[in-house]
Amino acid sequence: MKRTILLTTLLLLVTAAQAQRIHAYVAAGATVSQVEGDELKGFKKWGGIAGVGAMVRLSENGRWKMSVEADFAQRGFRNNTRNPYNVNLTLNYIDIPVAFHFHDNKGGLEVGAGILYGRLVRQPHGEIDHISTFIPDSTDMTFLKNDFAALLDLRFTVWRGLQLNLRFQYSLIPIKKDWKFSEYENESQIQNDNPNVWYNNCRNISIGVRLIYEFGTGDDNGIIGKRSKKRR
Repeated sequence: MKRTILLTTLLLLVTAAQAQRIHAYVAAGATVSQVEGDELKGFKKWGGIAGVGAMVRLSENGRWKMSVEADFAQRGFRNNTRNPYNVNLTLNYIDIPVAFHFHDNKGGLEVGAGILYGRLVRQPHGEIDHISTFIPDSTDMTFLKNDFAALLDLRFTVWRGLQLNLRFQYSLIPIKKDWKFSEYENESQIQNDNPNVWYNNCRNISIGVRLIYEFGTGDDNGIIGKRSKKRR
Protein backbone atom coordinates (compact mmCIF):
# COMPACT_ATOMS: atom_id res chain seq x y z
CA MET A 1 0.00 0.00 0.00
CA LYS A 2 2.81 2.44 0.86
CA ARG A 3 4.53 1.67 -2.45
CA THR A 4 1.26 2.27 -4.30
CA ILE A 5 0.84 5.67 -2.63
CA LEU A 6 4.42 6.67 -3.45
CA LEU A 7 4.20 5.52 -7.07
CA THR A 8 0.88 7.31 -7.58
CA THR A 9 2.29 10.53 -6.15
CA LEU A 10 5.40 10.31 -8.32
CA LEU A 11 3.29 9.59 -11.41
CA LEU A 12 1.16 12.67 -10.80
CA LEU A 13 4.24 14.83 -10.33
CA VAL A 14 6.02 13.51 -13.41
CA THR A 15 2.91 13.87 -15.59
CA ALA A 16 2.37 17.41 -14.39
CA ALA A 17 6.03 18.30 -14.82
CA GLN A 18 6.02 17.15 -18.42
CA ALA A 19 3.01 19.29 -19.26
CA GLN A 20 3.39 22.50 -17.26
CA ARG A 21 5.61 24.47 -14.89
CA ILE A 22 6.08 23.24 -11.34
CA HIS A 23 7.30 24.68 -8.04
CA ALA A 24 8.28 22.64 -4.98
CA TYR A 25 7.35 23.78 -1.48
CA VAL A 26 7.67 22.84 2.18
CA ALA A 27 4.97 23.28 4.82
CA ALA A 28 4.68 23.00 8.59
CA GLY A 29 2.12 23.99 11.19
CA ALA A 30 -0.54 22.77 13.59
CA THR A 31 -3.90 21.03 13.42
CA VAL A 32 -6.95 21.14 15.66
CA SER A 33 -9.38 18.26 15.25
CA GLN A 34 -12.30 16.28 16.53
CA VAL A 35 -13.92 12.96 15.70
CA GLU A 36 -17.55 12.96 14.62
CA GLY A 37 -19.35 10.15 16.42
CA ASP A 38 -17.31 10.17 19.65
CA GLU A 39 -20.20 11.80 21.61
CA LEU A 40 -17.98 14.81 22.34
CA LYS A 41 -18.23 18.36 21.02
CA GLY A 42 -15.69 20.90 19.84
CA PHE A 43 -12.25 21.03 18.27
CA LYS A 44 -10.05 20.27 21.26
CA LYS A 45 -7.28 18.00 19.98
CA TRP A 46 -4.10 19.77 18.88
CA GLY A 47 -1.40 18.15 16.76
CA GLY A 48 1.37 18.85 14.30
CA ILE A 49 1.60 18.70 10.52
CA ALA A 50 4.61 18.89 8.20
CA GLY A 51 5.32 17.89 4.64
CA VAL A 52 6.49 18.64 1.13
CA GLY A 53 4.55 19.38 -2.02
CA ALA A 54 4.55 20.58 -5.60
CA MET A 55 2.43 23.30 -7.16
CA VAL A 56 1.76 22.93 -10.88
CA ARG A 57 0.57 25.77 -13.10
CA LEU A 58 -2.30 24.68 -15.31
CA SER A 59 -2.67 27.99 -17.16
CA GLU A 60 -0.23 30.47 -18.66
CA ASN A 61 -1.43 33.34 -16.46
CA GLY A 62 -0.90 31.24 -13.30
CA ARG A 63 -4.48 31.51 -12.09
CA TRP A 64 -5.30 27.81 -12.23
CA LYS A 65 -3.02 25.40 -10.39
CA MET A 66 -2.85 21.88 -9.00
CA SER A 67 -1.02 20.78 -5.84
CA VAL A 68 0.18 17.37 -4.69
CA GLU A 69 1.62 16.79 -1.21
CA ALA A 70 3.01 14.17 1.14
CA ASP A 71 2.39 15.13 4.79
CA PHE A 72 2.73 13.73 8.28
CA ALA A 73 -0.35 14.82 10.22
CA GLN A 74 -1.76 14.23 13.69
CA ARG A 75 -5.48 14.03 14.36
CA GLY A 76 -7.57 12.66 17.20
CA PHE A 77 -9.94 13.66 19.97
CA ARG A 78 -9.67 15.09 23.47
CA ASN A 79 -11.88 15.93 26.43
CA ASN A 80 -10.37 16.91 29.78
CA THR A 81 -13.47 16.32 31.92
CA ARG A 82 -15.41 13.18 32.78
CA ASN A 83 -18.55 14.68 31.30
CA PRO A 84 -19.38 12.53 29.47
CA TYR A 85 -15.91 10.89 29.53
CA ASN A 86 -12.23 11.80 29.71
CA VAL A 87 -10.10 11.04 26.66
CA ASN A 88 -6.89 12.15 24.95
CA LEU A 89 -6.07 9.99 21.92
CA THR A 90 -3.76 10.77 18.99
CA LEU A 91 -3.97 9.34 15.46
CA ASN A 92 -0.86 9.62 13.26
CA TYR A 93 -1.39 9.73 9.48
CA ILE A 94 0.58 10.01 6.28
CA ASP A 95 -1.59 12.17 4.01
CA ILE A 96 -1.55 12.52 0.23
CA PRO A 97 -3.76 15.53 -0.67
CA VAL A 98 -4.46 16.52 -4.28
CA ALA A 99 -6.17 19.87 -4.84
CA PHE A 100 -7.02 22.34 -7.58
CA HIS A 101 -6.54 26.05 -6.88
CA PHE A 102 -7.62 29.41 -8.26
CA HIS A 103 -5.07 32.18 -7.67
CA ASP A 104 -5.99 35.86 -7.56
CA ASN A 105 -2.94 37.49 -9.13
CA LYS A 106 -3.90 40.93 -7.83
CA GLY A 107 -4.81 40.12 -4.24
CA GLY A 108 -2.51 37.17 -3.57
CA LEU A 109 -5.39 34.97 -2.36
CA GLU A 110 -5.57 31.35 -3.47
CA VAL A 111 -8.69 29.19 -3.07
CA GLY A 112 -8.56 25.43 -3.52
CA ALA A 113 -10.55 22.23 -3.13
CA GLY A 114 -9.70 18.59 -3.51
CA ILE A 115 -9.45 15.15 -1.97
CA LEU A 116 -7.07 13.55 0.47
CA TYR A 117 -5.97 9.99 1.11
CA GLY A 118 -4.72 9.33 4.62
CA ARG A 119 -2.94 6.19 5.81
CA LEU A 120 -3.00 5.54 9.55
CA VAL A 121 0.58 4.73 10.57
CA ARG A 122 -0.04 4.47 14.31
CA GLN A 123 -3.18 3.34 16.11
CA PRO A 124 -4.66 5.62 18.80
CA HIS A 125 -2.32 6.17 21.70
CA GLY A 126 -3.15 8.05 24.87
CA GLU A 127 -5.70 7.57 27.62
CA ILE A 128 -9.43 7.15 28.10
CA ASP A 129 -11.43 7.22 31.35
CA HIS A 130 -15.15 7.29 32.08
CA ILE A 131 -17.75 7.51 34.82
CA SER A 132 -19.90 4.53 35.81
CA THR A 133 -23.03 5.77 34.02
CA PHE A 134 -21.50 6.56 30.60
CA ILE A 135 -19.26 3.93 29.03
CA PRO A 136 -17.50 4.16 25.66
CA ASP A 137 -16.33 0.68 24.70
CA SER A 138 -12.54 0.77 25.05
CA THR A 139 -11.96 -2.98 24.67
CA ASP A 140 -11.12 -2.53 20.98
CA MET A 141 -9.81 0.89 20.00
CA THR A 142 -8.58 -0.22 16.58
CA PHE A 143 -9.24 2.35 13.87
CA LEU A 144 -9.43 1.68 10.14
CA LYS A 145 -6.18 2.16 8.22
CA ASN A 146 -7.56 4.26 5.36
CA ASP A 147 -9.07 7.73 5.45
CA PHE A 148 -10.50 9.51 2.40
CA ALA A 149 -11.43 13.14 2.95
CA ALA A 150 -12.68 16.21 1.12
CA LEU A 151 -10.69 19.38 1.70
CA LEU A 152 -10.98 23.14 1.30
CA ASP A 153 -7.78 25.17 1.12
CA LEU A 154 -7.01 28.90 1.48
CA ARG A 155 -3.57 30.40 0.93
CA PHE A 156 -2.53 34.01 1.53
CA THR A 157 0.74 35.35 0.18
CA VAL A 158 2.71 36.92 3.04
CA TRP A 159 5.97 37.73 1.28
CA ARG A 160 7.33 36.35 -1.98
CA GLY A 161 7.22 32.55 -1.62
CA LEU A 162 5.94 32.61 1.99
CA GLN A 163 2.25 31.81 2.42
CA LEU A 164 -0.20 31.38 5.28
CA ASN A 165 -2.42 28.35 4.72
CA LEU A 166 -5.78 27.37 6.24
CA ARG A 167 -7.16 23.93 5.44
CA PHE A 168 -10.41 22.24 6.44
CA GLN A 169 -10.96 18.54 5.83
CA TYR A 170 -13.78 16.09 6.51
CA SER A 171 -13.67 12.30 6.17
CA LEU A 172 -15.89 10.89 3.45
CA ILE A 173 -15.75 7.37 4.90
CA PRO A 174 -15.75 6.15 8.52
CA ILE A 175 -12.40 5.81 10.29
CA LYS A 176 -14.06 3.55 12.89
CA LYS A 177 -17.28 1.59 12.49
CA ASP A 178 -19.86 0.66 15.11
CA TRP A 179 -18.19 2.15 18.16
CA LYS A 180 -20.32 0.98 21.07
CA PHE A 181 -21.58 3.38 23.76
CA SER A 182 -23.56 2.45 26.87
CA GLU A 183 -25.39 4.81 29.20
CA TYR A 184 -27.23 4.19 32.47
CA GLU A 185 -29.91 6.72 33.38
CA ASN A 186 -29.80 5.90 37.10
CA GLU A 187 -28.30 3.54 39.67
CA SER A 188 -31.10 1.02 39.31
CA GLN A 189 -30.13 0.52 35.69
CA ILE A 190 -26.55 -0.15 36.80
CA GLN A 191 -27.73 -2.73 39.33
CA ASN A 192 -29.94 -4.39 36.75
CA ASP A 193 -27.22 -4.14 34.10
CA ASN A 194 -29.71 -2.69 31.65
CA PRO A 195 -28.02 0.22 29.86
CA ASN A 196 -29.09 2.13 26.80
CA VAL A 197 -26.77 0.96 24.00
CA TRP A 198 -26.01 2.51 20.61
CA TYR A 199 -23.31 2.33 17.93
CA ASN A 200 -21.65 5.18 16.04
CA ASN A 201 -19.57 5.43 12.88
CA CYS A 202 -16.74 7.91 13.34
CA ARG A 203 -15.14 10.41 10.94
CA ASN A 204 -12.21 12.81 11.18
CA ILE A 205 -12.78 16.56 11.06
CA SER A 206 -9.74 18.82 11.24
CA ILE A 207 -8.53 22.35 10.63
CA GLY A 208 -4.90 22.99 9.75
CA VAL A 209 -2.91 26.22 10.00
CA ARG A 210 0.43 26.11 8.19
CA LEU A 211 3.24 28.23 6.86
CA ILE A 212 4.24 27.32 3.31
CA TYR A 213 7.39 28.32 1.50
CA GLU A 214 7.20 27.85 -2.26
CA PHE A 215 10.54 27.79 -4.07
CA GLY A 216 11.15 29.62 -7.34
CA THR A 217 8.11 31.88 -7.22
CA GLY A 218 10.23 34.87 -8.21
CA ASP A 219 10.70 33.30 -11.66
CA ASP A 220 7.55 33.35 -13.79
CA ASN A 221 8.77 30.39 -15.80
CA GLY A 222 9.36 28.14 -12.79
CA ILE A 223 11.71 25.18 -12.56
CA ILE A 224 10.39 23.31 -15.56
CA GLY A 225 9.97 26.52 -17.54
CA LYS A 226 13.67 27.31 -17.17
CA ARG A 227 14.66 23.99 -18.63
CA SER A 228 12.23 24.36 -21.54
CA LYS A 229 13.60 27.82 -22.31
CA LYS A 230 17.18 26.55 -22.44
CA ARG A 231 16.22 23.79 -24.85
CA ARG A 232 14.76 26.34 -27.21
